[in-house]
Amino acid sequence: MPRYVSLFRYTPEALGRMVRNPADRAEAAREAIEKAGGTLDVFHWMLGEYDGLVIYTMPSEVEAAAFSATVTSSGRLASHVTHQLLDVDQSIAALSLAQRVSRSYRAPGGGEWRVEYDAMD
Repeated sequence: MPRYVSLFRYTPEALGRMVRNPADRAEAAREAIEKAGGTLDVFHWMLGEYDGLVIYTMPSEVEAAAFSATVTSSGRLASHVTHQLLDVDQSIAALSLAQRVSRSYRAPGGGEWRVEYDAMD
């Protein structure tokens, strides 16, 4: 099953509510992910640009999008981004395919790359 990571930032209002009434947000995420047909792998709070991240598996992009829509529509997140993850085997397969595809790809401007192009920056 595809694996995803969602990075999120709570609204100030949501953080205020959690400070006043601490609760296990991992359990809330687990319930929503499982209801969509997936499995929660990791839930972490973090410091920096985002307040936390969730790593989970879903049967397909449809279920991942449903989970994303559910948590975003709550109005309690200031931002929420989701990325599909690739394991090592998938990464190698993608790079191998890219190697084959690159043999027939013509870069914008056509032809070979020339050193003079670097001077255009």
